[in-house]
Amino acid sequence: MKVTETFLKGCYVIEPKIFNDKRGYFFESFNKKEFEEKTGLKIDFIQDNEALSNKGVLRGLHFQKGEFAQSKLVRVIKGKIQDVVVDLRKESETFGKYYSIILSEENKKQLFIPKGFAHGYLVLEDETIFAYKCDSFYNPVSESGIYFNDRQLDINWLLNEEELILSERDKNLAILNQNRVL
Repeated sequence: MKVTETFLKGCYVIEPKIFNDKRGYFFESFNKKEFEEKTGLKIDFIQDNEALSNKGVLRGLHFQKGEFAQSKLVRVIKGKIQDVVVDLRKESETFGKYYSIILSEENKKQLFIPKGFAHGYLVLEDETIFAYKCDSFYNPVSESGIYFNDRQLDINWLLNEEELILSERDKNLAILNQNRVL
């Protein structure tokens, strides 16, 4: 696997080695030993999640606070998304900066998101299946989020706002500079 750190320290793009032949393809979606060797990080994923969404669905920007903060390894099994992460680590030089990447069934790229980041994604194709691993269990008391269209973040979403489908919860998330976010 090829592992490349983004400009957000600790956030990595992972490109698996894909073996194609007339039968189809095979790739190793995660190898703990190789991941730890290439990133220098120790990780213990304990929960896998999967979501099916149609084009225009925007989920996020979500994160968990405190002892339930999560690192995630995200990927697309079917379809295509714009994946976005925001650095919320107050001591970081890139606090409040975002990174965006296209993840798809074609490119098979994955994104490792460390603790201290908000995460969201915009679905770009119908019937997209998104999957991710977490190193901490979901805890509703520690969940939080940032409004997807926060002007301070100035995220360049790939669809127009009129095309977006958001949950009621995501429509009412705080903006970054509101104390209740962090």
